[in-house]
Amino acid sequence: MSTVSRKMCLIGDFGVGKTSLIRRFVDRQFSDKYLSTVGVKISRKAVEVSQGDGNSPKSVQLLIWDLEGHTKFKAIAPSYLQGAKGALIVADVSRLETVERLGEHIKLFSSVNPKGLMILALNKTDLVEEGKLEEFLQFAREFQSDRVFEVYLTSAKTGKDVDGMFQTLASKMLEPM
Repeated sequence: MSTVSRKMCLIGDFGVGKTSLIRRFVDRQFSDKYLSTVGVKISRKAVEVSQGDGNSPKSVQLLIWDLEGHTKFKAIAPSYLQGAKGALIVADVSRLETVERLGEHIKLFSSVNPKGLMILALNKTDLVEEGKLEEFLQFAREFQSDRVFEVYLTSAKTGKDVDGMFQTLASKMLEPM
């Protein structure tokens, strides 16, 4: 089976759980200790995806770029986003301001990769009651388009929807653009 490589980025404000989501997906681990990403950290994970076309599954080597979430970083972020086929735009549902800034992150990624695909991850769902999550979900769904094609309610701590989100983006990144 041949393997193709695809670059994806995780984008969002600081402390939303980008690194924790990657760690949960790649290493099957979670830590409550906060470690701020400086610049960018690149992880790799090979996954098999089926495309529903009747063909055998394809192997995809994901190159997962974890981008620093501080505002001072925004000026150099476009150079790190170059060549990415997809992005997970992450917000922390326990911090409203990070959800409100989803549009800024979508705009930034789209300006560098106009054909890039995006999934919105409303993370840290284990910290918020169900009723509040529904409000955030409604807000995030307003961004859905042909490029922002899915919204996930995730928790890096419990693992809720983490694998499914990465698998979905990996599969979509194999489709012709």
